[in-house]
Amino acid sequence: MKTGEKDILLSGMQPTGPLHIGNYVGALRNWVRLQDQFAGRLFVFVADYHAMSENYDPKERQEQILTLVAEYLAAGLDPKKVTIYVQSHIPEVTELFWIFNTVTPVAFLERMTQFKDKSGRQKENINMGLFSYPVLQAADILLPKASLVPVGLDQVQHVELTRDIARFFNNRFGETFPEPKPLLTEIPKVMGLLDPEKKMSKSVPGSYISLMDEPEEIQKKLRRAVTDMGPVTDRSKKSAGVQNLFTLLHEFGTPEDDAIMERAYQDGSLKYSELKDLLALRIADHLATFRARRAKLLANPAALERMLATNAKKVRKMAQQTVKEVRQKVGLST
Repeated sequence: MKTGEKDILLSGMQPTGPLHIGNYVGALRNWVRLQDQFAGRLFVFVADYHAMSENYDPKERQEQILTLVAEYLAAGLDPKKVTIYVQSHIPEVTELFWIFNTVTPVAFLERMTQFKDKSGRQKENINMGLFSYPVLQAADILLPKASLVPVGLDQVQHVELTRDIARFFNNRFGETFPEPKPLLTEIPKVMGLLDPEKKMSKSVPGSYISLMDEPEEIQKKLRRAVTDMGPVTDRSKKSAGVQNLFTLLHEFGTPEDDAIMERAYQDGSLKYSELKDLLALRIADHLATFRARRAKLLANPAALERMLATNAKKVRKMAQQTVKEVRQKVGLST
C-alpha cells in the first residue's frame, strides 16, 4: 500500500499482564519497524478502557499500565518518534464513543466475531463493553483522524467497521473523518504451544511464552509443546504444532538454524527435542536485552509517568479539536 506524508498511524494493546512472544512478533516489533517511516505520526496507546470489559483486579491495573509502557520502550519504540499514551488520559474518547454509538447499527456489531470469543471466555461477565468495544475502537482511531491502522488479517474486520462508522457519520453530519485503511504487513501468526490450532493467548496457562520468562521456563514450556501425534508420512506439509515451532525458529533463530532443521525434518532425522532446545536458546538470547531494558525502565516509574503526562497533553489537544468540530456538527454546540 502506498502511504502519504500526512498519514497518521494508530495502534495499541490492553494492559493485562506481561506481553508474550505472539504480541511481540505479531504487533510490537512491527511498530518498531514503522516508527522511522512514520516518525511523529505513529500513535501507540495503552487500551485501559478496553481492558475493563474483561475480568481484572483494579489493584493491579496501574502497575500493569506502567509495565506495558515499559515493555513498549524496552522492545525498541523511541519516544522521540512515537507518541505513547494511556487511553483513559484522553476523556474525549468516551464522548466520541457515545456519539458513534448513535450512528452504528446494532446489526453491524452482531457480526463481530470477537464478541463470541470473549463472551465465551467469561460467561459470568458478558457485559455491554464486550459488545460495543469495536465502537470505542473506532473512536480511538478517528479521534486523532488516523488514516492507517497496522494490523494482521484477523483484525481487518475491526478496521472495516471503523470505516463504516466514519462513513455513516460523514453522510449524516458532513465530511469529518477519513475512512482509515488497514496497513497489512507480513505478520506471522504465532499459535499456542498446547493448542496450535488457536492463536497464542495468556488465557491458556502454559501455552504462551512471556517476554519475561527466564531461559529455564522457556525451555520447560517448549518441551511440552505439541508436535506430531504419530509417524509422519507426508513431509510436504507440517502439522500445526511443528509448523508453529518452525515459524518461531524463523523469527528468533538464524538462517543457518532454519536450513539445518528443515533438512533434518525433510530427511526424517529431526528430533523434536533438539528443535525445541535450540528454539528455547534462541528465544532466551533474543529476549535478554529486552528484559534488562524493561527492568531499568520500571526502576524509574516517575520518568514513565512524566512522559505519559506530556503525551496526554499533546494528544488531548488534537482530541479537543476533533470533539469541538464533532459537537458543532451534531448540534451539541454552536
